[in-house]
Amino acid sequence: MSTSSGAQIIFAGPAATQRPLVLASASPVRGRLLRAAGIAFEQRPAAVDEEAMKAAMRAENAPPDEAAAALAELKAMRVSRQAPGALVIGADQILDCEGEWFDKPADRAAATASLQALSSRAHVLVSAACVVRDGVRLWHGVDRATLHMRALDADFIEAYLEAAGPEVLSSVGVYQLEALGAHLFTRIEGDYFTILGLPLLPLLAFLREHGVSP
Repeated sequence: MSTSSGAQIIFAGPAATQRPLVLASASPVRGRLLRAAGIAFEQRPAAVDEEAMKAAMRAENAPPDEAAAALAELKAMRVSRQAPGALVIGADQILDCEGEWFDKPADRAAATASLQALSSRAHVLVSAACVVRDGVRLWHGVDRATLHMRALDADFIEAYLEAAGPEVLSSVGVYQLEALGAHLFTRIEGDYFTILGLPLLPLLAFLREHGVSP
């Protein structure tokens, strides 16, 4: 259902706990991961200019781990101002390929260019999460996964993008590993949930400690 302001509210699993939980992200994948784990939460995207902040941190030669953690915390802090008493989860993911950071493609042409650049190369996905309550950071975690992409020719890329549909444009690497994106890789090293955009297992451990997770 939706609130009068248009923010989507999602509840999942057993009855909602007395301690409110907010996911400061519009990502449907992160929402699905928490729902599948039986977590009840409200999804409230943070109003943050991610690209501007990433550009600033790139200019400062910040490592991707640091940038992802900073963005995750910024999102959680921003939403925490409007959610007193709630545990607010912020999250971010950065794709780093030999020092170059990739952004979500704006259109089909940009998606094609990204896949061409990543073809036959290994890249790293850095996923960060942060939990804040009333403007105080309580927990944060960062994890990395390495993905080895196979050689992709122009015909395959065109066929893949046509079959995958516009949803892949919401992914920084132009793939959804849980779907057709699995065909892009020869080897993957790291946690599956990290690749999807959330260091889920350590986050669930924190939530259990605070009586949120069932």
